[in-house]
Amino acid sequence: MKTGTRFIKSVIKTAKSCDTPMPWARGSRRAGFIVRRRGSSDRASLRSA
Repeated sequence: MKTGTRFIKSVIKTAKSCDTPMPWARGSRRAGFIVRRRGSSDRASLRSA
């Protein structure tokens, strides 16, 4: 087995075992943040007007 092939296989294996939460996988938590951010920006614009 060539060194490059072994390296690529180890990178793929590590990537498959990665369990870092991705932004699109957060679901309801992300939706809550977006709602709060949009709500605060609306209130801020009302105050500055």
